[in-house]
Amino acid sequence: MAQHRQKLLVVEDDEGLQAQLKWAYEDFDVVIAGDRESALAALRSDEPAVVTLDLGLPPDPDGTSEGFAVLDAIMALKPDTKVIVASGHGARESALTAIERGAYDFYQKPVDIDALGLIVRRAFALYEIEAENRRLAAKVGEDKTVLGSLITAAPEMAKVARTIERVANTKVSVMLLGASGTGKELLARGLHDASDRRSGAFVALNCAAIPETLLEAELFGHEKGAFTGAVKSTEGKIEQAHGGTLFLDEVGDIPLALQVKLLRFLQERTIERIGGRTAIPVDTRIVCATHQDLEAMIASGTFREDLFYRLAEIVVRIPTLAERPGDAVLLAKAFLQRFAAEMNPSVKGFAPDALAAIDGWGWPGNVRELENRVKRAVIMTDSKLVGAEDLDLAPEAGDEAAEVLNLKSARERSDRTMIRHALARSEGNISSTAKLLGISRPTLYDLIKQYDLST
Repeated sequence: MAQHRQKLLVVEDDEGLQAQLKWAYEDFDVVIAGDRESALAALRSDEPAVVTLDLGLPPDPDGTSEGFAVLDAIMALKPDTKVIVASGHGARESALTAIERGAYDFYQKPVDIDALGLIVRRAFALYEIEAENRRLAAKVGEDKTVLGSLITAAPEMAKVARTIERVANTKVSVMLLGASGTGKELLARGLHDASDRRSGAFVALNCAAIPETLLEAELFGHEKGAFTGAVKSTEGKIEQAHGGTLFLDEVGDIPLALQVKLLRFLQERTIERIGGRTAIPVDTRIVCATHQDLEAMIASGTFREDLFYRLAEIVVRIPTLAERPGDAVLLAKAFLQRFAAEMNPSVKGFAPDALAAIDGWGWPGNVRELENRVKRAVIMTDSKLVGAEDLDLAPEAGDEAAEVLNLKSARERSDRTMIRHALARSEGNISSTAKLLGISRPTLYDLIKQYDLST
C-alpha cells in the first residue's frame, strides 16, 4: 500500500522538527530536505504534490532570501505544486509575499501539528481536484478532435470534417471556401493526412503573398540562367509536392496568364520549368482555397471558368467561428493550455468574465483572431486566470444576425445556441450544464435529443 501514499516534501533544516513532522504525517510518504539543493533534487525525483517550506534555510537561516529562492525554483519547475510556507511571529509580510509568488498557504511557527495537518490535507485535496480537472479537460479536447487536430463540437464543422474524410482517398480536386482565419490550411493538411498520400510532402503556398512576377517561378520552378539571378535550376512548389499534396491558398489571386499554365498542368499532369524545354511528369494533388467570390470573378472575366471546374470538383464551404456555437470556448481553452505551457506556466485558465466574453464576441477575424487574443493575454496577464480585460474584449452582447418573426423557430434557435454554449462552458458535464441553464437533467436530456445535439 505504501506506493500509493501521497508524497509530501518537508523542507526544514531543524532536525528535531524534521523528525516531529515525519512522525506526524505517517499516512503520507514524507521526503525530508534541509537545503535548496536537496529540496530541488527531491522535487525532480519524487514530484511531490505538496511541499512545506521553512523560509529560513541555510546559508540564511535568520532571513528569507534562501527560502524565497527555493519557492521561486519550485514554481518554475513544477507550478502546480502546493507550497505551504512557514512564517515566524511578526513575519506575516513575508508570508503574504510568498503567496504573491505562488505559495498555496502559510503556517505560524512554533508549529501547531494539528493546524498544519489540516492545511496539508486541504492542499492535497485541491491538488487532486485540479489534476482531475486537467485530465477531464484533456479528455474533452480529445473527444472533440476531428481530422487529427481540428477541435470542434459544432455539427456544422463536424459535417465539413466528414466531407473531407470521404474525399481524402479519391483523386478529386478540392476547393475550400471560407472567410479569412477559418482554418483552411488546417483542413487542407487534415485532408492530406487522411489520404493515401500522407507519406508524401504537404506543401503550402499563399498565392496572394507572392508578387505576380515571382509566382510562376514559385509554382513551376526554373532552369539555370532562365533569368537574371537564376544561378541554378530550382524545383517549383508543384514538383516539391510530387507524391503528396499542394495547397494553394488564395487561388483567386493567380493572374490570368498563369491560370492557363496551371490548367495545362491539371489536364496533362506535366510541367515545364521557366527556361526549360522538357516536359516533367508530376503526380501532385491540388487542394485550393479562397475567401473570394470566384463565380463573380468568372462573370467579370478575371478567373477562368474551365480552371474553376478543374479545381472545384468538390467544394467545401467552411463556417465562420460565429456560426459554430460553443467552439470559441473549446478552442480558447486549447490555445490557453498550449501557450501557457510554452510562455507562462503560472496561467491556469479563464476567469468567468472571460468565458462569457468569448461566448458573446462575434469573432470577425475567426479562429486566427481568437488564437492571437489568447496568446497575447497569456503573455501579458499577471494573474493565474485570464480575464476579459486581458483579452481586450468589450462587454458587448453582440449584434443580432437578423430579426426572426416566427416565435417557434426563434425559440428553437435560441435553445440550440444556449445549450451548445453551456455544454462547451461546462466541458460536456450534463449536471453542470443543467445548472447553468437552470433546468433539470431530464429536461436537458430531452432537449438534447429533441434538437439532435448529442453529437
